[in-house]
Amino acid sequence: MSTTDKELRVGMVGYAFMGAAHSQAWRTVNRVFDLPARARMALICGRDTTKVADAADRLGWDASTTDWRDLINRDDIDVVDICTPGDSHAEIALAALAAGKHVLCEKPLANTVAEARAMTAAADVARAAGVRSMCGFNYRRVPAVTMMRQMVADGRLGVIRHVRATYLQDWIVDPQFPLVWRLQKDRAGSGALGDIGAHIIDLTQFVTGQRISGVSAVTETFVKERPLPAESSGLAATVDGGSVPTGPVTVDDAAVFVARLDGGALGTYEASRFATGRKNALRVEINGSLGSVVFDLERLNELEFYDATRPTVEQGFSRILVTEGEHPYMSAWWPPGHIIGYEHSFTHEMRDFIEAVATGVDPTPSFADALQVQLVLDAVARSAELGSSWAEVEPALVTAAA
Repeated sequence: MSTTDKELRVGMVGYAFMGAAHSQAWRTVNRVFDLPARARMALICGRDTTKVADAADRLGWDASTTDWRDLINRDDIDVVDICTPGDSHAEIALAALAAGKHVLCEKPLANTVAEARAMTAAADVARAAGVRSMCGFNYRRVPAVTMMRQMVADGRLGVIRHVRATYLQDWIVDPQFPLVWRLQKDRAGSGALGDIGAHIIDLTQFVTGQRISGVSAVTETFVKERPLPAESSGLAATVDGGSVPTGPVTVDDAAVFVARLDGGALGTYEASRFATGRKNALRVEINGSLGSVVFDLERLNELEFYDATRPTVEQGFSRILVTEGEHPYMSAWWPPGHIIGYEHSFTHEMRDFIEAVATGVDPTPSFADALQVQLVLDAVARSAELGSSWAEVEPALVTAAA
């Protein structure tokens, strides 16, 4: 437990799925990591007075409000944590940075490249005044993923040749599932592409140290009309009985693309919310000249590693259980062999964010890193619209405003 007296007072906007995950992490982080500052869960914001007050009580926040501008303008808030749909990320983040608040923003960074560029430019300006910002790609903080990156950086795989990534879910397979905000382009920006495809784009670039430079893509919307929900909270909704009006699905249900990475590797990517039987199946395989490594989120405490430098008679995929105290983040948790779960990735995210803010270091992934992911999403969408034509990823250069 930290012994510091320094406090970072956090205000969070949003209290549904990601809000609950972030709240669990803010509650836990100082109880397991010795950090140079302590997070205080000061204020939570949501649109419904009763529901946000209930969320504050349930999730452990000191107080609640229905106005995110009030949250930003308060002198007793140091950090703004954005857990809202993508259509509000830019407005909230820009206001928070201008007010001198540190910002943690959920992925994807924005709904458009223009918004992401504006946010990155604002983050550059704020950085000069000591204000930090980070985008929340939580899977970077799974210990096995961080170890996977280190193995690649240490040359254990040699020259990287192939990147193979899939992220598969099935929560909207039923055509009667309601038209929640994640299925509306004006709210979500895109469908499976931005929601889960963004994760595997960031994860593979993080692990390999290479960036996607060009893509050829296809997307599909399998169910084009859905019932309008009586009530919605993102991944769950209800529909009233009887005759139900419908509305158009304006995002992709699935996206598949091939890619070139700037270090010479070839990549294949698939993101779908129509993979029947797959609940949250993220898998990444990296093939190199000296070996291969595989990560599977459904076995997130493990890596599969093939070492081609060993004698032929000893070669084969081996299982590495990533639970030793020497493994990334694991010294704060349990004895070897005692596994951790999905929620720990967010605790590690808050740990790194607090450490960076308290010590005056820029956290990663930065808004610039998240902008680069946004540019890949844009290239995928452009390619799909043009019949899978090759699309180069635009450069991420941003000039900060004066």
